[in-house]
Formats: sequence, C-alpha cells, structure tokens
Amino acid sequence: MVDKKVKTILDAALDGKRLSKEDALHLWRHGDFKDLGNAAQERRNRLNPPNEVSYTAFRVVNYTNYCNVECNFCSFMDEVDSGKGYILGIDAIIQKVEEALKLDAPQLFLQGGVNPKLPMSYYTDVLSAVREKYPDLHIRAFSPVEVLFMEKLTQKSLSDVFRTLKKAGMNSFPGAGAEILTDRMRKILSPQKASTQEWLRAMRVAGEEGLKNSTNIVWGSEETDDEIIEHLVHIRNLQEETHAVMSFVPWTFQAQTKKFKLRKVPPHEYLKMVALSRLFLDNVPHIEVSIMVAGKQLGELALHFGADDINSPVIEENVLRSFGLKTVAEAQSFIENAGFTPIRRSFNFVRGAKSDLGD
Repeated sequence: MVDKKVKTILDAALDGKRLSKEDALHLWRHGDFKDLGNAAQERRNRLNPPNEVSYTAFRVVNYTNYCNVECNFCSFMDEVDSGKGYILGIDAIIQKVEEALKLDAPQLFLQGGVNPKLPMSYYTDVLSAVREKYPDLHIRAFSPVEVLFMEKLTQKSLSDVFRTLKKAGMNSFPGAGAEILTDRMRKILSPQKASTQEWLRAMRVAGEEGLKNSTNIVWGSEETDDEIIEHLVHIRNLQEETHAVMSFVPWTFQAQTKKFKLRKVPPHEYLKMVALSRLFLDNVPHIEVSIMVAGKQLGELALHFGADDINSPVIEENVLRSFGLKTVAEAQSFIENAGFTPIRRSFNFVRGAKSDLGD
C-alpha cells in the first residue's frame, strides 16, 4: 500500500519545497527506496547534467598511524609510544606523490592519526616541500580532529591554523571523522574525538577561510533514525553558513574491530540513504558514491538513485579494505558501463576541467 504522506512529500520536493526534518524522518522510516530513488534521480538531473558522472583520481597518504584518539571502530591506529607504528618523512611522501603522478592521479590526500609527538613544523614542512616540488598538485589535507589538535598545539586560533596550512600549500579540506553527528553516538564510537559542535566549528572555520570541503555520514552501528536525520540537518545548516561543502558521501561502517556494535546495512538501505541525501541536502552540489565502500555493483545502482560522482580511483588506502577502482581507465569504464559519460573533474568539482587543479 502506497503511503500517501510519502507521495505528498516527494511531490513537494520535486516542486521545489525544502524538506523539513520531519519530512526526512518520515521518508526514511516509511518511504520505499525505489520511490525515493526515482525522485532523487529527477532532482539530480535538474542539478547536474543527466548524462554525466564525474570522477577524480587521488592518492591517500597516511603520514602517521600513531594516534591518541582511539576510535572504537578503527584498526589502523597504533598507540603513541608503542613502537609499532610509523611516521613518514618528507622524502617518503614525495616518493608516493611521484608514483601517483605516473598513474595520472594529480591529487595528494594527506591524512593521519592525531600524533602528539609531531610539532606544527612537521605539517607545514611536508606541505611546503610537496608544494615546492609540485606547484600544480592539489593538496587535500587533514581533517577536523587533526586541525583541532593543531589549534591546541600552537595555542593559536583555528583561523590562524588554517591560514598557516594554506600558506604552506594546502588547497582543500576533507570533512572526515563525522561518523554520526550526535554526541551520544560520538561517545559510543569515539569518546576522545571532537564533539559534534567542535567538528562543525572546524568545518565552519575552514569554509570561512576559503577552503572548499566535503562531508559524509557513516552509519550502521547503534544510531537511531532520529540521529541519522539530525546528522543531515547539521550538514545542511553548515552549508547554509559556509557555502563551502561541495559534496556529500554516504558511507557504511566497515568491520575493523569488535569494540563497537556493527550491523550489516542492506543494499536497499544504502540506496535509500543516497536518495534521501540528494533530496534533503538541496544546497550541496554533489552526492558522491564511494566505490571503495559500496563495491562496484551497488555503486553502479547508486548512480541511478541520485548520485552524480564517484570518489575514485583511490590509490593506496590503508584504513579500509578497498573494493574500489584503481586506475583512471577503470573508473571511466565503470561509468560508461553504468550508462553515463565519464567527466574528469577538478578537485573543487568544476566539470570537465581536467587541468584546473587550483583552488
């Protein structure tokens, strides 16, 4: 039986009405994933070229795995002073960049654990060295929890931290570490990590300092329906303030440890999240599919449920076991097989601007 309220909400959304928090919750609880997908795809086609799907290519470089945040879902980190982890030097990072450029991946995605043993000069020296050697390389670096650590380390304002990083060579800022933006869930998943408001503050200041960014949601644990919608509300409000959020990526938790409660998210729920994200986040330009997490088959379906970009290929991923695409040719073929024209984008989501790698 068709839920009349679902139909009313979807019709209103396609007429340009902004979904309320209550609308989104009703769609999430009672909407059929196929109905949401049809509406989301129509919305996606109005916002972005219907026949195109964009992609980029980047190398993740995890500069250290020493971390004092100790998220319950993370198996990547090693305890500080354990002697088991690593810190990459400048030469090692530059070598990884050189390898990526040979594979036509002109973006460095620099991210690591929160390592209290590293001085601020480590971050700026790495950025400056890479920038000096590769002036056209796009450097996407750090995360809210990392820059909040730098704020404490330097005793300077967060704005000053971002200005210092930009001066050293950083181009854009990934909104990693969001997981679920409620303090109840953050205490369950990562009690030592930034609170909801601190995470949002870091993203807000990044936007104020002219750094384009991305955001995500990671679900599939103990979160409630209300908390999922609260997360989406935070992202939409953040974008209202900064206009710096270029994309939103739905992720599901991957089995890494047994320290937290994990549930398997069924494929239809993943597609429903993609669709709801496109409908609710009406001010975010792009919805991305992470093939690395969704896999190829589900990722292809998601391109027909409101997504218009694949966050691939990804060269070197140490935190998660990757199901992703490894080469540009593979990414192009994947998009074509899904029925779309592949468009190489710049890293601020300028369509078709393959050589536009700047800020």
